[in-house]
Amino acid sequence: MSLLKRIEKSQQQPSQPAVPGRSTPPAAGGGGAEQSRLAEMRLKRAPATNSPVRDAYLDLKTRVQNKLLAEMDPSLDVSKTDEVRSTIEGLYDTVLGEENIILSRVERQRLFEQIVAEILGFGPLEPYLADETITEIMVNGPKNIYIERHGKLERTTAQFESNDHVMRIIDRIVAPLGRRIDESQPYVDARLPDGSRVNAVIPPISLVGPIITIRKFFKIPLTIEQIIQNGSISAEAVEFLKACVQSRLNMLVSGGTGSGKTTLLNILSGFIPNDERIVTIENAAELQLRQEHVVTLESRPPNIEGRGEVSIRDLVINSLRMRPERIIVGECRGSEALDMLQAMNTGHDGSLTTLHANSPRDALARMETMVLMAGMELPHRAIREQISSAIDVIVQQARMRDGSRRVINISEVQGMEGEVITMSDIFVFEKTGIEDGKIIGRLVPTGLRPKFMEKIEDAGIRLPPSIFGIGSRSGGRF
Repeated sequence: MSLLKRIEKSQQQPSQPAVPGRSTPPAAGGGGAEQSRLAEMRLKRAPATNSPVRDAYLDLKTRVQNKLLAEMDPSLDVSKTDEVRSTIEGLYDTVLGEENIILSRVERQRLFEQIVAEILGFGPLEPYLADETITEIMVNGPKNIYIERHGKLERTTAQFESNDHVMRIIDRIVAPLGRRIDESQPYVDARLPDGSRVNAVIPPISLVGPIITIRKFFKIPLTIEQIIQNGSISAEAVEFLKACVQSRLNMLVSGGTGSGKTTLLNILSGFIPNDERIVTIENAAELQLRQEHVVTLESRPPNIEGRGEVSIRDLVINSLRMRPERIIVGECRGSEALDMLQAMNTGHDGSLTTLHANSPRDALARMETMVLMAGMELPHRAIREQISSAIDVIVQQARMRDGSRRVINISEVQGMEGEVITMSDIFVFEKTGIEDGKIIGRLVPTGLRPKFMEKIEDAGIRLPPSIFGIGSRSGGRF
């Protein structure tokens, strides 16, 4: 009996009957959710990490993998995935023959896919990256990997071999971007080739080993119809926001971590006409704009000598010299807020950005705080006047207790009264109950028409009064 057969036999526990009609698990390398589900099934049956059988399997995998790496041509272009995979497959067959390792076809394919994932991909994370039902992957050291699926956290049974194994994957992510992570710079922001956002933290900052957090991006971005169907927003609110974008109102999307701000920003940016020049500014490029005339800028951390940093603020200032018609800042989190406000107040109408805040009122307070971070000795009233004249609409996004993401407020910034910025809610989320653990509710109009309706009408857009709940008692809050 071959080694992998013995491993497979030892993994069959009496308390877990075999799946009817399936004598051996299918080979790895299938697509998406099915691949990660099968990976989970295999891992749940796996013996303890320090068991002799598992150690023998890891030893075989490591030996074959190391021999492959030693025999591969260093000049091979790893960006040509199909070509490299074919080369690895040929070497793999040769190594197995030389080692006199006897494997069945299924075992041979499974080991091959795992080794390819180590050489070309991201090791144990590959099945979860391919699963489109998973939105976030969290690695807390080598032995604890969590995922977020449908808004809920789950612990997986996948594991890395060691801290060094996790570090190899982190280096594989950050190296192509020209970024580094070491004891002098123990955390880094990066992105995967598909645009998914990655944050990594390593010891001595982390006390549990290297940590990776991946915010996955949809390979096919969510559409307006999908977010309406999911209950994230109402059709009337979408029509209103579309009119706001097309009439060049300045908009701020606020919300907590993981509330869906970037997803909503992507959808809103899709309403921008195709003939406008758009400049996007981000720490790690995430936005997926579909327009033709888009310039994407990405900030850069300092190098090992502490030089060469290009901040979001530097990029915002530079973008003003690039003849932008729209400026989209992925997230305001510091002194760049002042330059963003200045841009909005000096002819760059229709700009969009996001920030972290729990309510529209908190968003204004946080914006004021970030302006103060620029080091300018500005009076609070002057800052508030800048904010009130620059921002027209605040869209508040929230992640509910059931894991769903919803727009809970669309508010108009009206101006100043004394020392206070005045606002009014145009749409608010009304919760009607809970059913099977899911929050039931809808974004409804308040019955108020925004004061900037004249700007929308000047753009040739006519919105029916029913959008605001006027003339329909069922539409608004009366």
